[in-house]
Amino acid sequence: MPTPKQMDKMAAAVGRKAPAARGLAQDADLPPEYWQALLDDLGAARGSARSAASGRLLRLSQIPQHLLRVDCRRCGRTVEIQKADAARLYGSDAIWKEVGQRLLDNTCTQRTGRHEEDGCWPRFE
Repeated sequence: MPTPKQMDKMAAAVGRKAPAARGLAQDADLPPEYWQALLDDLGAARGSARSAASGRLLRLSQIPQHLLRVDCRRCGRTVEIQKADAARLYGSDAIWKEVGQRLLDNTCTQRTGRHEEDGCWPRFE
């Protein structure tokens, strides 16, 4: 515990170290650099998210690959299925994300008995 003299010294130091520039008022406009940084970041995120999400949100009939693969990020297991077999089992209109989740869940080894914790965490390739 600091002594009273040390506390007075720390209190005085806090007042001197206050920032010189205040933040923006609630109704003030944000600087253009802020908005440009947001737009640049959004464009970069959109490009990577679209390419990653597009594969798992496609229907089986729309996927060009012959071999479909899904990994589990939890246990490290990989499940592969041919597109023709997946279409035969789940239908050609089935969405790859749902098919991959079912494939992992059917052979899941991570069972705890609690719904929130059970199952695999898919990563689509």
